[in-house]
Amino acid sequence: MWTIIQEKFKNHPAQEKVIRLLLERGFQINPDGRVVSGIIEIPHTQIANEIGVDRRVVDATCETIAKDAQLVAIFRNIRTMPFLREVAPLLGLGVIVIAPDNAARKGLLGAVATAVAEHGITIRQAVSDDPYLTENPQLTIITEGKVSGELVNTLTKIKGVKSVTVY
Repeated sequence: MWTIIQEKFKNHPAQEKVIRLLLERGFQINPDGRVVSGIIEIPHTQIANEIGVDRRVVDATCETIAKDAQLVAIFRNIRTMPFLREVAPLLGLGVIVIAPDNAARKGLLGAVATAVAEHGITIRQAVSDDPYLTENPQLTIITEGKVSGELVNTLTKIKGVKSVTVY
């Protein structure tokens, strides 16, 4: 998906910034060419201000998306997801953040999930940052209850794990 999008915006770096924000936030483009989250419209000026571009860049990006069938299919169907990382401690949940040595390594999520399960802990949520969208991608695991030091030691021994942070 990202290579398709990059190809379409390769000569427009400011519009590529808009695309990155839309994807990171799971924002959609509605049939009217407006940025939305569900049916809630997000003003193009607010998007422009956040990423430091002119509002017309956001307008042009949305127009480009609306004219391209592949992009329409992506940006009408992308969805946001509630990410529990910041509120997990308030809810009595554990948070494990894994920094991989190579985000493209296969099997890291499976190895981490297996280790967590073997320690008798239930995973409530697992979110892996997309290495194409994030400079330093991480794997975040939200667990039912707190994480033991023994589990942290096990996780640090998994091939591909550069660091483990627990909240």
